Amino acid sequence: MATTNKFWLTNLILTIFLGSLLLGGCTTEDSSQATSSSDNLTPVQSIVNKTSSAKMFDNLPRLEGMAKVKLVVKGSPIIIEVNGIDAPITAGNFVDLVQRGVYDGLIFHRVIKSPQPFVAQGGDPLGNGTGGFVDPETGKKRSIPLEIKLADDDEPTYSKGLGQQSGIMSPDVTLKHNRGAVAMARSQAPDSASSQFYIALADLDFLDGDYAVFGQVLEGMDVVDSINQGDVIDSAEVIEGVENLKQ
Repeated sequence: MATTNKFWLTNLILTIFLGSLLLGGCTTEDSSQATSSSDNLTPVQSIVNKTSSAKMFDNLPRLEGMAKVKLVVKGSPIIIEVNGIDAPITAGNFVDLVQRGVYDGLIFHRVIKSPQPFVAQGGDPLGNGTGGFVDPETGKKRSIPLEIKLADDDEPTYSKGLGQQSGIMSPDVTLKHNRGAVAMARSQAPDSASSQFYIALADLDFLDGDYAVFGQVLEGMDVVDSINQGDVIDSAEVIEGVENLKQ
C-alpha cells in the first residue's frame, strides 16, 4: 500500500508540474484557452521527420552558433549560454527577443519551489502566463516549432514530442533539463512557444523531449534560486555571439 501511495503522489506532483508549464496555467480551463489562442499564432508547418529546417522555417530567426545573454534580476546578473548549434530556431528566437528588448521589465509570473524546486518562468508581455511576442511588422504572435535534437541525430526533430508525453520514458536528448537549463514554455500544441521561458531549479529529466531546452545558466544560479513570483527582469542583453543571429 505504501508503494502504491508513493507512486500516486509522484504522478500527482508530475501532473501539477507539467500543467504549470502550459501557457495560461495548470487548470483545464486555462489550458484550453491557451491552446485555442494558438489559432492566432503565425502558422508553423508540422514537421515530424528529422530533416533540415533551413527552408521550412526561413521566416524565423536562427542562431548559427553559440551566444551568451545576461539577465539582470534584482540588480544581480545571470549569465546564460544559448545553444544555436543544437537548437538553432529556439535559440535564435530567444536571442532575437533579447535584442529587441522584449524581456526588459517583464516579471517572473510563475515560480514553483515547493513541494520541491521546479522552475522560475517568465517572458510573458501580459504578465499572467497567457501572452507571447507580437511581431510589430505583422501584428500577430510569433510561434516557434517544438525543437528536440536526439544525441545520435544530425538535425533536430520538429513539431513532435519525443518524451514521456509521447510514451518515451528516457529519450537520449542532446540538451537536457539539468539544473539551470533554460527552455521554452508552450501550450498543449507543440508549435505554440513564443516568448515565455523557464529556468530549471533542479534536474527535471522527466521533461526531456517534450519541452525545448536551448540554454544553460553559466553564472548566477544563486540569483535564479532567489527569484520569487513577481520579480522583474531589470534588463536582458546579448553579451557574446550576436553575430551568429541570422534573420
